[in-house]
Amino acid sequence: MSDDQKHRPIRSFVLRTGRMTPGQQRAYDQNWSRWGLAHADGLLDYDEVFGRPGPRVLEVGFGMGQSLVSMAKAAPDVNFVGIEVHKPGVGRLLHSMVDEDVSNIRVYCHDAVEVLRDCIADSSLDTVQIFFPDPWHKKRHHKRRLIQPAFIAALHSKLKQGGVLHLATDWENYAEQMLEVLSNAQGMTNTCDDGGYAPRPASRPLTKFEARGERLGHGVWDLLFVKTA
Repeated sequence: MSDDQKHRPIRSFVLRTGRMTPGQQRAYDQNWSRWGLAHADGLLDYDEVFGRPGPRVLEVGFGMGQSLVSMAKAAPDVNFVGIEVHKPGVGRLLHSMVDEDVSNIRVYCHDAVEVLRDCIADSSLDTVQIFFPDPWHKKRHHKRRLIQPAFIAALHSKLKQGGVLHLATDWENYAEQMLEVLSNAQGMTNTCDDGGYAPRPASRPLTKFEARGERLGHGVWDLLFVKTA
């Protein structure tokens, strides 16, 4: 094993090789210049890219973007930034933004760890949300899970005082890990008095996948923590 391999960071994703559909590619080509953000541009100036001030919400790993577009449409005064490493999902999000006449989202197609490090200013976010990240369900792959102490510490530094971290998963073992990591995180406090999971906030849309899971008796766990120090 080379030195580069030994020191290469463990990633929480594997880039899939699936092609974009013609509609996704067209939406990407036509709208990236309006709503896309480049990691190489460095520190994000929110007021400049949105053309206005406003509450700032960052979503990490938005998938195909349906819930992010729904949330942005329901809260037009909020400025949403989405990060997704898979280009077809970015294309689908841009397509949905056009279809739903939503313009208050800006998007990175890049590794979230690097975007946080290089583009998001400390104490600049009102909310960070991560919904249904890859559970990496095999035990030997748990080290690939996104929700780890170092990543939560990075998110903590980007939240404003009083800012909220909202996680959701449909994998119980991952929910338990999330709760343990967050409960031990310096400066983060559970919004639930019993120290457990939160009811799904009305602001988080119920996805078709989640609704189907509920009908089949599958659980979903939300965690809401606030930055208190």
